[in-house]
Amino acid sequence: MGTSRINGLEFSHKGENIMETLTGVREITAIPEYYGENVFNLRTMRNYLSEKAYKSLSATIQNAGRLDPNIADEVADAMKTWAVSKGATHYTHWFQPLTGSTAEKHDSFIKPDGEGGVILEFSGTELTQGEPDASSFPSGGLRSTFEARGYTGWDPTSPAFIKEGPKGATLCIPTYFIGWHGEALDKKTPLLRSMKAVSDQVCRLGELFDIKSQGKIAYATLGGEQEYFLIDRDFYYQRIDLVQTGRTLFGKEPAKHQQMADHYFGAIKSRVMGFMEDLDREMWRLGAPLTTRHNEVSPAQFEVAPIFENLNLAVDHNMMCMEVMQKVAEKHNLACLLHEKPFAGVNGSGKHMNWAVAGPDGKNWLSPGDNPHDNAKFLVMLCAVIKAVDTHAGLLRAAIASAGNDHRLGSHEAPPAIISIFLGDQLTDVIEQIEKGGATTSKQGGTLQVGVDSLPELPRDATDRNRTSPFAFTGAKFEFRAVGSGTSLSGPNIVMNTIFSEALDEICTKLEEDKKAGKDFNASVQKVLQSVIKKHKRVIFNGDNYTDKWVAEAKKRGLPNLKTTPEALEIMKSPAAIKVFESRKVLSKAELLSRYEVYTEGYDTIIRYEADLSVDMAKTMIVPAAVEYAAGLAESIKTIESINKAKSQSTRKLLKDVSAETEKALTKIGKLETAIKGGAALKMKAAMDALRESIDALEGLIPAETWPLPSYAEMLFML
Repeated sequence: MGTSRINGLEFSHKGENIMETLTGVREITAIPEYYGENVFNLRTMRNYLSEKAYKSLSATIQNAGRLDPNIADEVADAMKTWAVSKGATHYTHWFQPLTGSTAEKHDSFIKPDGEGGVILEFSGTELTQGEPDASSFPSGGLRSTFEARGYTGWDPTSPAFIKEGPKGATLCIPTYFIGWHGEALDKKTPLLRSMKAVSDQVCRLGELFDIKSQGKIAYATLGGEQEYFLIDRDFYYQRIDLVQTGRTLFGKEPAKHQQMADHYFGAIKSRVMGFMEDLDREMWRLGAPLTTRHNEVSPAQFEVAPIFENLNLAVDHNMMCMEVMQKVAEKHNLACLLHEKPFAGVNGSGKHMNWAVAGPDGKNWLSPGDNPHDNAKFLVMLCAVIKAVDTHAGLLRAAIASAGNDHRLGSHEAPPAIISIFLGDQLTDVIEQIEKGGATTSKQGGTLQVGVDSLPELPRDATDRNRTSPFAFTGAKFEFRAVGSGTSLSGPNIVMNTIFSEALDEICTKLEEDKKAGKDFNASVQKVLQSVIKKHKRVIFNGDNYTDKWVAEAKKRGLPNLKTTPEALEIMKSPAAIKVFESRKVLSKAELLSRYEVYTEGYDTIIRYEADLSVDMAKTMIVPAAVEYAAGLAESIKTIESINKAKSQSTRKLLKDVSAETEKALTKIGKLETAIKGGAALKMKAAMDALRESIDALEGLIPAETWPLPSYAEMLFML
């Protein structure tokens, strides 16, 4: 076994280097030449910094500490020297405002030299702090429009990288974004706060199990699987709805789509493979390798998955990946669609969030381990997750709420809006025995002995996966499958980290009290776990989450079923939500409520412009095509009947059907316009759905050469 480092993270592997482990190939020539060439990671830093500065910065990165101001100028100059060698002329503080995307303002390295020439300079102050205009970013009331100051600050735990343009390059420095009074205006700031909350409590649990942190931190890890669609770019430009909203507002389901499941894991078409190979190459150059690529269920749908890594880094890498996917797709005359439901009637796209926790010892504490001591620790972690998810299921639902995800949840392999946990039969059996106390057996399968009195043997992972569950234990990690494909992973991870740290805090407090009172530790663990399971087992469900029976059962259990984004977002204003975020020092009440305002306004805005566009497309593109076809059909009937001297019954019926559906569409356009004037988002959404029924029906009546939009069959299959 050997070890290698990527972006400051250590990997164990069997081969001589990490490339062999990741690719399975020993002799490679191309990959080592470009792997990580555009990222200023620890390996690169060693070549540009003094030994003292390197050690200091390395410790800062690995322990999420503060940058020593005494080395700031040296680090900045080294970063500039490296960036210029890569063709960079500008730098930018790359941050993640509440828009859900990334933002950047470019500044040049060039400074006047006082003698009529220029020099290239980059100071420690410029590296660590910037001041982009904050007035136009959404703040939900945290900032007034006339208050423009917003500050970006370097996040040294996420390495700087090079973004290449057509004729140059820019040094991108990952940063957080805060207001004049320190209020979080972005998604990274509360994410970093939530990671600290996790570290504090996990290290505290470690002390109870005699695992000393010794100055090291614990951290959440993440692997974000990314689903997406690819279509021909020419079709994309012919669909104004795709260009403006990311989804098709109209479109008749084709005769064949995903019924045969022949696309899933099928042979990848050469054009798509070219895209995937280029995407892999670009992400590897950025030190963010993708390890998996394959066809997904729907035609034209695909998925990539990255290496699992430190959560903060994983979020940044996913944001980078979404941007790179768009650029690479354009190069191949393709359009990459990241909307959760670009096509009705087939699978939507998710971003499965694989979440785990690494302790200060560097081990995954959601893995049962190989000894009784680890098994007991794992069960405490597991029960903390169960407690957190049950207590704050509504917040998890709010974290993945969006106009796009509302179309996806609950159908075509997407989990429903009811948040529940899948554990599998064996682990559930262990949990049930713990609840009863004194359990000693386990269902068939490999087992691990738990080192706590009266606990059963713990089974190794030997269970199937439940693809309908929104929150499933999949062996050493939890997979939150309800996250939408176009969503930043920050939001759901902020919530998960926060609620988990609260649950673990309460468990650790009880165990510490018992220890201080001289009680037997094994007995205390058993009692605490038993209490947690009894109170929170209602959230565990291993069955089919799609059935009406589960909906009724979930209601009986008291689990929330927040079907729409407006319902889900209301949870953010609850006293319980405010309390958990404030107590963990992740978001203040004002910061939390600001996000409610931003996300609510964002939802309403999306529904409004989708409704406006639906009216425009129907009135200016589709209805005219239908009327023109009906007029031509009427003229043809007149001509044919004058020759045949007999009524064309079937043709007349076709004309009648087209005319009737056109009239229905016009009526529904009027109703949608009325709903738009009323301003109620849910009424607009219902009116859009009704209009779509008539428009899609017309598509099935009007000849393809007359229909003004590319069809689903063309977009999904012509790649």
